[in-house]
Amino acid sequence: MLSVIIPIYNERETVRPLYEKTAEVLEKIGQPWEILFINDGSHDGSEETLDAVAAEESRVKVLHFRRNFGQTAAMMAGFDHARGEIIIPMDGDYQNDPEDIPNMLAKLDEGYDVVSGWRRDRQDNAIKRNLPSIMANKLISFVSGVRLQDFGCSLKAYRRDVIEGVRLYGEMHRFLPIYTSWHGARITEVVVGHFARRAGKSKYGLERVLKVVLDLMVVKFLDRHAQKPMYVFGLIGFIMIAISAAFGLWAVTLNLFYGKPFITTPLPLMTVFTFMTGVICVLMGLLAEMITRTFYESQGKRIYLVREARNLDAAA
Repeated sequence: MLSVIIPIYNERETVRPLYEKTAEVLEKIGQPWEILFINDGSHDGSEETLDAVAAEESRVKVLHFRRNFGQTAAMMAGFDHARGEIIIPMDGDYQNDPEDIPNMLAKLDEGYDVVSGWRRDRQDNAIKRNLPSIMANKLISFVSGVRLQDFGCSLKAYRRDVIEGVRLYGEMHRFLPIYTSWHGARITEVVVGHFARRAGKSKYGLERVLKVVLDLMVVKFLDRHAQKPMYVFGLIGFIMIAISAAFGLWAVTLNLFYGKPFITTPLPLMTVFTFMTGVICVLMGLLAEMITRTFYESQGKRIYLVREARNLDAAA
C-alpha cells in the first residue's frame, strides 16, 4: 500500500484540487493507496473541506489537531497512522507535483530506501526563499555528510522500515533523510516539478535559516554524542578547570615573584569564574546522562494531540 501524507494549515483553496490530482495519479499506479490529511489547526475553513473529501472517499483519512503544532508534528502524526509500506509526504500548498510520485516509486524499485525530491527549478521568491535554501542545503550536506541538493523539499518517498522508530521533534522533519542514513538507508535524489503558489501565503520567512542552523547543531550533537553527552560537557568542563588552574598559577606567580597583590589583577576572579563554569559543565554532563537514559528507556510520547479523526480505526 502507498500512503501519502499531506499536512494542511490554512490551505482551504488547494485541498480539493490537490486531493483530486493526487488520487488520479495513485489510481494510475494500480496499487492500494490512502491519503492522510493532517489538519494542523487550520482556521480558514480547511476543516470543513477536508471532512467533505473524507465523506466522499474512504481512502482519505483526516486528522484534526486541537491547535497548530507545526509541520514536523503533522508529519509525525502521518507516519504514526499510515498503513502503507511506502510513505510519501508532500506539501499541502500544491507546489509539489503529484505526477512525480511514479518516478520516485521507480527509484525505490531500483533498491533505494529513500528518494528525495529536488526542486531544481523552484518557483519561489529568489531572495527570501531560494537563496537561503541553497545556503542551508550546502551547510546541512557539509555537516551531516548526506549529499542532497534540497533537504527542504517535502516530497519524498520512504520505505516504512527505515523510518519506523524515528521520532521527530521541533522542526526536524527536513532532517529525516539524515536520520534514515543513520539506520543504513540507501538515499537518492530525483528532480521534481515545483509550482508557484496558487493560493494562500507562505508560512516561512528568512527567520527559518536561523532555525535550520540551530536544528542542525542538535542533529550533529545527536549524531555524535546522543548516547554519551558527558563526553561533550565533561570535556568542556575539564578545559575550563584547566584554564582556571592556569589563571590561578599565573596570579600566584605574579604575587610571589613580582610582588603584585592579588587584588590588583582580575586573575583571582577569572580563576574562580572559570573553575565554577567547569564544575557546572561537568554537572550538566551528569544531568544530560540521566536525561539520555530516560529518553532511551521511557515509552515514546507523541508530540501532538488529535481532536477527532475521519475514517481511522483508532486515533490517539
